[in-house]
Amino acid sequence: MANKKVIETKKVSRVFKNGEIEVHALTDVDLVVKQGEFVSIMGASGSGKSTYLNIIGCLDLPSSGEYFLDGVHVNSLSKNQLADIRNQKIGFIFQSYNLLSRTTALDNVALPLVYDRTGRFDNPDEMAKNALIQVGLQDRIYHKTNELSGGQQQRVAIARALVNDPTLILADEPTGNLDSKTSIDIADLFVRLNDAGKTILMITHEPDIAQFAKRMVTFRDGRILKDERIENRTTKESALRELELTAKQV
Repeated sequence: MANKKVIETKKVSRVFKNGEIEVHALTDVDLVVKQGEFVSIMGASGSGKSTYLNIIGCLDLPSSGEYFLDGVHVNSLSKNQLADIRNQKIGFIFQSYNLLSRTTALDNVALPLVYDRTGRFDNPDEMAKNALIQVGLQDRIYHKTNELSGGQQQRVAIARALVNDPTLILADEPTGNLDSKTSIDIADLFVRLNDAGKTILMITHEPDIAQFAKRMVTFRDGRILKDERIENRTTKESALRELELTAKQV
């Protein structure tokens, strides 16, 4: 089903209570992301985008409204069920990589398979190798993470997110700790993964990185301000040309 809804939120709100004060982090957010989409989420600090990502990632529940992930009604799940759906349906990529240091790339990538309780993975090492090859790290499989560059570490993190073939990839500021050239490489990797069929939701504060996606959703004050298709998507080639021009002007 090419048009299957992977994410559907209906009137999702999130209120945080601080003593007598109520902070409305999200208000009535309606959003549908279908299978095969690549959506970037933009917004200033405090706009609600991280709160929304936490709900989408089943790390938090809405105060009101409905959330469906791949057809599953998330609001009604127990803590253990939330943990299971996170492990089975979502691949997380963070700004800070969250890798185990002094451990090989292979062991880091195989980790989600080791913790999976479904018993559906009988060869974690082989699957981890394939995921590392998919992100272009075939020559770094047995390197420890502290022997890798920032860009290579982020590729390990992406391979870890891919390894159990999740329904959804959630990336939170995936280029936030990387230099411009490496950021372009990582954004291009997302494009190629999306071209191969992966559904990706990426939070970023960098407009040039957001332009690699097919669609951009902008949050302001806990609401969706804009939701638009990206007509002139950035490519790796155009981004590198722009980088060269900027370097010459400096």
